[in-house]
Amino acid sequence: MYRGVTSLVLVRGIDPRDERAVTAVARSVQFSFPELDHVKAVNPPLLADGVDITATLRQPEVDANVSIVSSYSGVREAMVEQQRAIRNAHSVVMVGRDIGTVVAPDADVKIFLTASVEERAARRHSERIAAGRHETSEETLADLKRRDKLDSERELSPLRSADDAVRIDTTGLSADQALERIVTVVEERLAGAQP
Repeated sequence: MYRGVTSLVLVRGIDPRDERAVTAVARSVQFSFPELDHVKAVNPPLLADGVDITATLRQPEVDANVSIVSSYSGVREAMVEQQRAIRNAHSVVMVGRDIGTVVAPDADVKIFLTASVEERAARRHSERIAAGRHETSEETLADLKRRDKLDSERELSPLRSADDAVRIDTTGLSADQALERIVTVVEERLAGAQP
């Protein structure tokens, strides 16, 4: 959703450093994931005021500006309000850098996925190349380090693991292996919550 705000700001020709204008966009847009109504939806498209903007979320300009946009308190307040409304309306798996600490601190299961910065950069680089972006692996690594630094050091909702989250290091794991570990944690946590 922060990428969605960033995309809208850029499309509208707003300077991402104009906190007031960016916050106005965040407060006025209504994001939705209509496919959440389908039980099997995975990575549903993101709609902004009913328009599918999913294809814009991974553009280089969005990558370059999402950390600054997501650092604004008004933007964070608007997005957290919408994210909590989604969580309250659906049984959903949410992914984000502050979900377990800010958006859903009372979630039944919290998992903090991590991997070495080199591993994460290699994965992101593969995604970007597959999407037709031409950049070196060094550029991807530098971009990821920059974003991690900004997100970890921001004053509001910094990137950090919730105290009660299960940390899973996925360095060297395939997607299937990581999923297997996640499912095991979820099953164990939910079984432990049963009377």
